[in-house]
Amino acid sequence: MDHIDMTATLPRADRLIIENAKIVLSDEVVTGSVTIERGLITAVDASGASGQRIDFGGDYLLPGLVDIHTDHFEKHVYPRAHVRWDYMRAALAHDAQIIGGGVTTVFDSLCVGATTDNPERAQILTPMIDALEKAQAAGMLRAEHLVHLRCEVTDEQTPALTEANIDREIVRVISVMEHLPGIRQSRDLEAYVSRASKSTGESAHIVQEKIRQLVAEKSHIGADVRPLVVALAKSRGLPLLSHDDTDIEHVDLAADEGVAISEFPCTLEAAREARLRGMLTVAGAPNILRGGSQSGNVAVRELLQEDLVDILASDYVPRSLLDAAFMIAADPELSFTLPQAVAMVASKPAQAAGLTDRGTIAIGMRADLLRVGLHDGHPFLKKVWRQGVRVS
Repeated sequence: MDHIDMTATLPRADRLIIENAKIVLSDEVVTGSVTIERGLITAVDASGASGQRIDFGGDYLLPGLVDIHTDHFEKHVYPRAHVRWDYMRAALAHDAQIIGGGVTTVFDSLCVGATTDNPERAQILTPMIDALEKAQAAGMLRAEHLVHLRCEVTDEQTPALTEANIDREIVRVISVMEHLPGIRQSRDLEAYVSRASKSTGESAHIVQEKIRQLVAEKSHIGADVRPLVVALAKSRGLPLLSHDDTDIEHVDLAADEGVAISEFPCTLEAAREARLRGMLTVAGAPNILRGGSQSGNVAVRELLQEDLVDILASDYVPRSLLDAAFMIAADPELSFTLPQAVAMVASKPAQAAGLTDRGTIAIGMRADLLRVGLHDGHPFLKKVWRQGVRVS
């Protein structure tokens, strides 16, 4: 399907000059001006140029954020348990929250294969991608949406589902994940059993027995499925991520497979090993804002203290990227500048995904830009441009 960018259908000024802005560059924050022409940044601090002008009044000018992993689309497909929403309407609602968080390029992370808690995921994958493609081609979406296939290796259908969708132009990133209790993300079985008991009303004994049966039934599948998914990603040259690495052995397996990115490492040891093996690390921005992991795993702040985070992803709260960048930069114990923090949510995820035309404010880059105010430590979005066209 041909990709028709919605920005092509909107009025575009010949030249737009943003002035009196705190410009967050790759290595410093400067007060000055940025000139935009034909969707690209053509000058920085060109205060003498002529054209349509916008006075920022000292607000921040940031590059549009790039989110390499968000599960948020699925929440709109299922706004309540057992209520399946129209896919196109779900895509539009999702897009509104994405652009409202300052994300101009989003990798919608769609589950490939069924999981224990969500068996319907195998059914909704293709319709979700169809909706994104159709909405984007029709110019209905304000952010640019790409797809991150997160492949569940405990489902024997996963390789076939991956192969059926991997060659779609919108698919750009692949990850491998394993959601069996006690294996990776949910290593703390006692906490997992407690959460499951509260959710289902079942006794701890019943939950434990279900876990035992589940692990006995599914644990062997990944050894066959994971290599097939890895081979598919490598044959297409797509960036490949390993999800929820917990043990050093998990990281070593991924590195030996040629995986370049460890996504959401669950322990300090795994993150350290990823760094030793030359892998990039993706961490969850909500973890920073909450002050810890919802699953009892390592706090991202601990990883930041050892400089073990390269990229932040929103995971399940779209605007968490914007909040996290300013929170990290304001924390005197972390010693990150605002440009360094913004790089984690803009240039670094863009580069990791092979998008070299966005994520930083520099001449020749796409004019994906944010106007951000700051009040009492809280950044708030005022305006958003994508390729020089205001979309919010």
